Amino acid sequence: MSRPRCERCLRPLDHCLCPLIPSLDSRTRVVVLQHPSEASHALNTARLAALGLVNAELRVGEVFDDLELLLAISGYRPVVLFPGDGAGVLQAYGGGDELPLLLIVPDGTWRKARKLLYLNPLLAALPRVTLGEVGASRYRLRKAPGEGALSTVEAVVGALNVLESPLCFDGLLKPFDALIEGQIRAMGRETFERNHR
Repeated sequence: MSRPRCERCLRPLDHCLCPLIPSLDSRTRVVVLQHPSEASHALNTARLAALGLVNAELRVGEVFDDLELLLAISGYRPVVLFPGDGAGVLQAYGGGDELPLLLIVPDGTWRKARKLLYLNPLLAALPRVTLGEVGASRYRLRKAPGEGALSTVEAVVGALNVLESPLCFDGLLKPFDALIEGQIRAMGRETFERNHR
């Protein structure tokens, strides 16, 4: 028998993160395309990002048939937040007449995120953007696959902090930090230190 869950954050009711999730507005439109294998993951940081931003949405799937409509939303320039050859480093918005970004964020392991791009040629054809300097991830429960690897919520926060400076979106990390601390408490500090340090 499973424990009752919060319908919004999908966490067990006794570990609901909703009181910590902000409601932040952004000029940038954020769309997270989540691989289905991530949707039921206990540490679903993409969901936290989408819940904490007014101008964001989370879509789950491998192939997105309505992608053409999504990318045609007027008033935005669509880009994919994904590193690689030719990816431009994000810069703060310039003047007020510059169109804000429709920031498409693939969510999944690196292999699954690449698969989302491959299965959706419209995505693969979009300009790619990446973060410049990236600090260490706060995601202490997973071994990073490489230098500069971040969780989805950390990548979204980093992107918005650059694009919309001097506005700060670090409030999105409050439920993420609480989630990590809760997982560490559940496994026990000693087990965490032994396996994740």
